[in-house]
Amino acid sequence: MWILVLLWPVVLGFSLEDDSQNTLTYDEMGSTGADGTVGPLSGPQEKTPHSPHLRSFPGQLQGNSSNILELPDSSRALLLGWVSTRLVPALYGLTLLVGLPANGLALWVLATRVPRLPSTMLLMNLAAADLLLALTLPLRVAYHLQDQHWPFGEAACRATTAALYGHMYGSVLLLAAVSLDRYLGVVHPLRALTLRGRRLAAGLCVVAWLVAGALALPLALQPQTFQLSHSDHVLCHDVLPVGAQASYWRPVFLCLAVLGCFLPLLVMLLSYGATLCALAAGGPRYGHALRLTALVLASAMAFFVPSNILLLLHYSDPRPDAWGDLYAAYVPSLALSTLNSCVDPFIYYYVSVEFRDKGKRPSDHEGRHWGEQDDC
Repeated sequence: MWILVLLWPVVLGFSLEDDSQNTLTYDEMGSTGADGTVGPLSGPQEKTPHSPHLRSFPGQLQGNSSNILELPDSSRALLLGWVSTRLVPALYGLTLLVGLPANGLALWVLATRVPRLPSTMLLMNLAAADLLLALTLPLRVAYHLQDQHWPFGEAACRATTAALYGHMYGSVLLLAAVSLDRYLGVVHPLRALTLRGRRLAAGLCVVAWLVAGALALPLALQPQTFQLSHSDHVLCHDVLPVGAQASYWRPVFLCLAVLGCFLPLLVMLLSYGATLCALAAGGPRYGHALRLTALVLASAMAFFVPSNILLLLHYSDPRPDAWGDLYAAYVPSLALSTLNSCVDPFIYYYVSVEFRDKGKRPSDHEGRHWGEQDDC
């Protein structure tokens, strides 16, 4: 969270120039897309005193062209600035470099060395979602490093945008499923003997993947590559026509924030809150599990809440003067959200002595998974 606080004034400073002439407004759909880059301003700011505007950087189509967008110089500076072309790809690159091997190793150990318990199934799916999230990032990193130029085509733009959001929110949903499993094992151990089985774990995983897929599907159904006027830059989801923003993208991203983030985090908060109370009542012998559970909950809140609060605020009131230039802070906060996929394996897997031991020797009949060993 403190990282976002530090970044806020840095990135916001780029949007305050010439504020008397232009209302710099940020667009979720335009940028929140898969890359978290700064979206462009509305065209040459031809607005009437009473005309409604989304607080965004909507592009104005150039003449009769369907894929060339006009942007003023101030918007180009934001779109091609160091936040989008250096900071954001650095954060995505860190997620790729750490998350790919960490989750790959975690998935391998869980699949080959750990007993097939219900919690193992949940953690395998979580590791798979985080691994797939990392695999969506190379094209995004290349796009940002090429000064916001997308050479991979419309289909690849839609696919990477949908995959980024789908796998990221899929991770949140699976984190909520893990919290329910922990809750049953700790707070209701007797009831868990009948409820906490493979069927429940498989059902939670299926629901998480289906909901994530349904939330991400709209991101793959609309055109998202547009050429920046008077340049050879092809933008991917960074700026969209103003009409599509109000009619299509606003409900899409509201659903993503509410159903993909805040509802699962509420489940985590309630489940882990009850789990923490039960562990605290058990005395000092549960100190390790208590600290680990608190770390899991704090990590999820710190990585996902800031960006999704900004996303929700943007769309809760579309007036340009409602919340100011929040998108400048949303850009790095979205990239920071993906770093949670790097933290998950270290929290859930590598902090477990048994997991490290399983990575060194074949599974034996005495081993139990961290979920059962520490929580129950």
